[in-house]
Amino acid sequence: MLDTLYRILALTRKELLAILKDPRSRFSLILPPVLQCLIYGYVATYDLNHVPYAAFDHDRSAASQQLLARIDGSGVFQRVANLDRDLDVKTNIDQRRALLVVRIDRDFERRLLSGMPTTVQVIADGRNSNTAGTAMGYLDAIVNAFNADWRNRRGQGGAPIRVTIRAWYNPNLETRWHMIPALIGTLTLIQTLLLTGLSVAREREQGTFDQLLVTPFRPAEIMAGKALPAVVVGIVQATMVLLVAQLWFQIPFVGSYVTLYVGLGVFLLAAIGIGLLLSSLAATMQQAMLFSFLLIMPFSLLSGLTTPISSMPMVLQYLTLLNPLRYAIDIAHRVYLEGVGLNFLIPELWPLALMAAVTLSAASWMFRHRLT
Repeated sequence: MLDTLYRILALTRKELLAILKDPRSRFSLILPPVLQCLIYGYVATYDLNHVPYAAFDHDRSAASQQLLARIDGSGVFQRVANLDRDLDVKTNIDQRRALLVVRIDRDFERRLLSGMPTTVQVIADGRNSNTAGTAMGYLDAIVNAFNADWRNRRGQGGAPIRVTIRAWYNPNLETRWHMIPALIGTLTLIQTLLLTGLSVAREREQGTFDQLLVTPFRPAEIMAGKALPAVVVGIVQATMVLLVAQLWFQIPFVGSYVTLYVGLGVFLLAAIGIGLLLSSLAATMQQAMLFSFLLIMPFSLLSGLTTPISSMPMVLQYLTLLNPLRYAIDIAHRVYLEGVGLNFLIPELWPLALMAAVTLSAASWMFRHRLT
């Protein structure tokens, strides 16, 4: 029994020394928990502290201005536009300038003063159902406070203002309409990073990487041979998620499959470039997996999948611009739920193309450096 314990302790000591002697392993052991703790503390919250909204005030009366002033003074809502045309409503929501549009009818004040109930329409961006639902809950609380104050001052009974809600692109604000299309990019990123990250590291660990040195393959050809399987797996996995979304959850697809796959193709190039770069840096499969998971968690948290980017600290909002998953989720939502064309996806496609060019070039240089 004692001999067994000694052998176990000796093996434990050997494994710890193997990990701690490698600077990259020490780096991976220390940074991920600290980084993830910081990101969770700042990002992983369902509270909203910045909700951009647009006001469409037909009445332009003192009462409507009082209601809008109460919304502005809540500390949560920030008015980004005062609209004059119905077309402006679509433009502000489609381009994500405003999460909500508060629409007030022309006879708003007259109905309030006469004791008749009136209606305020709230048009929400339903592509992120959690955020829209939370924001409308805040707005409903503000309207209730306005109602209570109006009744106290006017001595009227009942609720003078009723809020009617209309969510675009997700009429029932179903969470799966937001989550399932976003998983097209999320699951593809996870699988692609793991496959490409482990590819070269596996060769080194098994001792077959040296055999590549005596083959007639060029570094770019070896890199392409490592990347193509990940491309195929990524497309197949994205297609499976797409089929589940349509056939099982019956989420209507209103866009173009060609547009969706073009966007996914550019995203895959960026993800594969990152994975190959990690693979060229890692000496073992364990290090490759640690590096992959080191990136997967921040990519997921900083993508806007679970929490709105607008509620993150400004430094992290700028950091999300380097996150390929952010653009992939935007592409999936805009094509799947909005039905936009390629010309509307330029703001998402060019950063992905730039990331792909930088990471693939860096990975190619690393391959040449390792093979020479």
